[in-house]
Amino acid sequence: KLEGLKTIAITTNGINLTRLLPRLKEAGLNAINISLDTLVPAKFEFIVRRKGTNLSSKATVLIPARICLLYLQVNCVVMRGLNEDELLDFVDFTKDLPLDVRFIEYMPFDGKYSCSEILYGME
Repeated sequence: KLEGLKTIAITTNGINLTRLLPRLKEAGLNAINISLDTLVPAKFEFIVRRKGTNLSSKATVLIPARICLLYLQVNCVVMRGLNEDELLDFVDFTKDLPLDVRFIEYMPFDGKYSCSEILYGME
């Protein structure tokens, strides 16, 4: 641990979290940002581009939430036509868990905005 360092955090889609979490905690990890854009397992596989993960997207959140070892935040990028119909499901799923949820506007890294995918915060 480094003197004066208060937070060590990672951002993850959670695929390897179960396996790595004990070592990460031992190394000083005290915060996790989980990128979770859907609660539907088939959509989860599509988004993470990994078939056969046998990982329910809900398990991604529950594993660290049950351990309750750290500050936990879920970031959900809302995309029209993919997951905007799940917003209330996210609220219902996470309302009793010890975590914060942030709904984030879609921003493509290549700078090519497709207005059909973007669901603006004011909507």
